[in-house]
Amino acid sequence: MLTFTELGVPAALTQALAGLGITTPFPIQAATLPDSLAGRDVLGRGRTGSGKTYAFALPVLARLAASGRPRRPGKPRALILAPTRELATQIDAALAPLAAVLKLRTLVVFGGVGANPQIKGLAAGVDVLVACPGRLDDHLRNGHASLDAVEVTVLDEADHMADLGFLPVVRRLLEQTPRDGQRLLFSATLDNGVDVLVKRFMRKPVTHAVDSAAEAPVEMTHHVLHVRGDDRFGVLVDLLSAPGRSVVFTRTKRRAKVLTKQLIAAGVPAVELHGNLAQNARNRNMAAFSDGSAETLVATDIAARGIHVDDVALVIHADPPVEHKAYLHRSGRTARAGNQGTVVTLMTDDQQAEVRDLTRKAGVRPTTSRTRPGDPLLAELAPGERRFIEPAAPAPVARTAGGGQSSPRRSASGQSSGQPSARQPKQRTAGQSSGQPARGRGRGRGAGSAAVHTSESSPVAARPSASGGGGNRGRRAAAPARTGQASGGSGSAAAFSSSSRVGGRRSGSR
Repeated sequence: MLTFTELGVPAALTQALAGLGITTPFPIQAATLPDSLAGRDVLGRGRTGSGKTYAFALPVLARLAASGRPRRPGKPRALILAPTRELATQIDAALAPLAAVLKLRTLVVFGGVGANPQIKGLAAGVDVLVACPGRLDDHLRNGHASLDAVEVTVLDEADHMADLGFLPVVRRLLEQTPRDGQRLLFSATLDNGVDVLVKRFMRKPVTHAVDSAAEAPVEMTHHVLHVRGDDRFGVLVDLLSAPGRSVVFTRTKRRAKVLTKQLIAAGVPAVELHGNLAQNARNRNMAAFSDGSAETLVATDIAARGIHVDDVALVIHADPPVEHKAYLHRSGRTARAGNQGTVVTLMTDDQQAEVRDLTRKAGVRPTTSRTRPGDPLLAELAPGERRFIEPAAPAPVARTAGGGQSSPRRSASGQSSGQPSARQPKQRTAGQSSGQPARGRGRGRGAGSAAVHTSESSPVAARPSASGGGGNRGRRAAAPARTGQASGGSGSAAAFSSSSRVGGRRSGSR
């Protein structure tokens, strides 16, 4: 296997990569780096998790350092376009330590947050601008930036850009970059109009395809669990109470929100990620998932791409996706960079034909099993002792001398005095909570940390308020008796198995 140095990566970047523990290029990097470092337009095709970020980050930084042109206010020297805030943030996180070695400045720009810090960052001058198309277009229209000094343009997850309807604004942005600049386009597929971008904006691109977007990695094992509707939540609790990080996908934003609350009430710390969350809530929840405060992330397809957290060993399709590409992208949150991973799809009787067609088009042959909560198969899929976290008790109400009520005093940290810390909730094993003996199973699904970096604000690493517990939670064997035990019925199997109608409203959005 070639080294980064042999591929042409400058020594300073090679040393910086080694400092991060990265010494061996992935196939997509080994294939594209010689051409991209030489200044050619490159079309890289590879599925999510194949290592595309460094495949374009390294040539961008190397070429900027070699050209030596100075930063100018409002005129970025390189542009990286990404479809979602999460992907833009993670690209910037990967770039930042490498750019610092070369004394290059990066900035990330996206919507959902205040524009003023971004405007100030652009005015100060930036070498590499990582941006979502909509917010960048706003800045350009308002005169806060210009793309006429861009030396290298990167379009990441181009097919997802097309899926989200961004192609018109992407074309408008690319038309404002110099015609003779280098362009790198990375995509899992070339459908939905991506080929139009290639023909319109790329000059004799060198194409590299290291794997097929229609195939799942061999390191990933696929299981379909055929469950009764009222057993679905209990099966989820059993799987998610085992040690290690898991990502659970739902079809709608409301389902993600409701399921997160149900899991917390059942003693499984979880955080949500969907389009209704403000950016600070997204940052907070991703920080909790990354640092292990909550090892379960419940998400819509917004997290199917661009979310990378190390050691996600289990992906669960609580709601099977609509089409096979979504299945592959969701599943790609595990088995990344050659690691092992397990994908589980929950299927009820009325979903059999849908799931069978879905997996066939995705090119996978899952193992299908009928199961219920407490089935030994669940311990094989997610080994380890099951543990639950007690939701934090509400603060007591103090009575005043006059017989009235007053709010409890808070410490300087905002914690209610006399109450246990939210980051140190009580833990109870399955045997304590349900009368069942705890089933110890070693699986070693590591809870390693992966920092989420944003150049505009540091995400709060504390447990988000949505979660009832904090600290690294262990997981443990959930007995069938736990199903539906949540306070007020919020964690019941019936609540999760019902339709998307909640509180008289039906939600079909993601």
